[in-house]
Amino acid sequence: MRKFIPFVTPLLLCPLVMGAQQTSTSLPDAPRFQAQLHPPSVLAQQPSLTMQQSMQPPASPANAQPPAPGDGTLTRQQAEMLALKNNPRITVAALLALAQKQAVRVTRSAEMPTLNGEITGVDAEEGSRESTGSLNASRLLYHVGAGIELDQLITDFGHTRNLVASSNFKAKAFDQQSEATREEIALTADVAFYNALEAQATLQVAKSTVKARQDVADQVDALTLSKLKSTLDQSFAQVNLSQAKLLELNSQNQYDAAMAELNEVLGTTDDTQYHLIDDISAPQPVAPTAEGVIALAMQQRPDLLALKLTHDADVHFARAERDQLLPTVSGLGIVGASPVGSSRYFTQNWYGAAGVNVGIPIFNGFKFHAQASEANLIAKAADEQSRALVDRIVRDVRTAWLRSVTAQQRVSVTAELLKEANTALDLADTRYQLGLSSIVELSQAQLQQTQAEIENVNARFQYEADLAALRFQSGSQP
Repeated sequence: MRKFIPFVTPLLLCPLVMGAQQTSTSLPDAPRFQAQLHPPSVLAQQPSLTMQQSMQPPASPANAQPPAPGDGTLTRQQAEMLALKNNPRITVAALLALAQKQAVRVTRSAEMPTLNGEITGVDAEEGSRESTGSLNASRLLYHVGAGIELDQLITDFGHTRNLVASSNFKAKAFDQQSEATREEIALTADVAFYNALEAQATLQVAKSTVKARQDVADQVDALTLSKLKSTLDQSFAQVNLSQAKLLELNSQNQYDAAMAELNEVLGTTDDTQYHLIDDISAPQPVAPTAEGVIALAMQQRPDLLALKLTHDADVHFARAERDQLLPTVSGLGIVGASPVGSSRYFTQNWYGAAGVNVGIPIFNGFKFHAQASEANLIAKAADEQSRALVDRIVRDVRTAWLRSVTAQQRVSVTAELLKEANTALDLADTRYQLGLSSIVELSQAQLQQTQAEIENVNARFQYEADLAALRFQSGSQP
């Protein structure tokens, strides 16, 4: 018994369990996850693609629709469609972009004529016109009149034009920010989907493990009663069964948490338990170099485009602030009629006038100078922010590319690990049936096979999640 103690201790501490090979005369097989849709050899045989092709996600069917109520299945494409349709952050970004377009109209209104209708009635003494103490106007006469007043900006030497250009660039920047939000939500939906898919696959392995361990425990109990196996074998079988049940509980908890996160991304408060279906096509291989992905990101990243547009808006606003120091030329016109009034001062009942007004700023406490300097400094700061974002994008792309390369390699390594673990389990089971080894050796082989199975599942879905992150960093997220 003492020679088994070094092996018993680590097995009792390990959270994972596995099953033995099942035949009519031997122990049951350990569970093998059957959903290996993309073996590493398929990835290795993929032809090299161009940079643009390698960054494109798998094509969605043209008629793909979100799952109908009551339909329990969900694909990655459907998850993206639901998230883009229901997530409130999408609506917020779209509304802000629409609001900024209205700000453009507000700014452009300064270039258009202002037309006001006026109706005036005055009851005054006839001698009011000759009153003293102030400058008197004809409005002090008894009269009733109605007319139209027109005010049209002729030129302010670029001030309003630059304000309109600044508003236009801001509106375009908000459009790009809205697109960046869509891509971020799509990435979040992809990551949540693959996390839930990984949890679903792990839960399947755990349930199969419990079933296999129960079969092992029942068979070892029968053999122990027949004096064909020792109580040590029986104890190991029960320990393995308990560990399998713990694995199932942990896997169920992780699955429920992953589903809650997925439902939040999909924009729903329901606790819907989807049956997730992975893409049947093999994922695209990673781009051969990070530099190509970086070049693509510099062209396509909407957040970078938005920041550049914001800088352009700040530049035009700085010019508009500077142009406040220039004169403003406006045209004025008024026309109307006074059917009721004193004939003492009027020979006809209509009136009209037109003129041009030139406003020249002379001194206002250096207000315009300070505003122009402030706007110019803000524009320079926006330019530096663009440079900082470029540096951050380069870092994020390189990091995402390295993770994707490592994840792609892990798929091949874990597949080979699973193959070797299956072979080791078969050999250990045969040795145990022939009485050439103890149950400790068989349990160790079972444990390694289950660990390899879960590692292989995790590596597959982590690779797809890392590819989605790389597409997002390059600006190719749908």
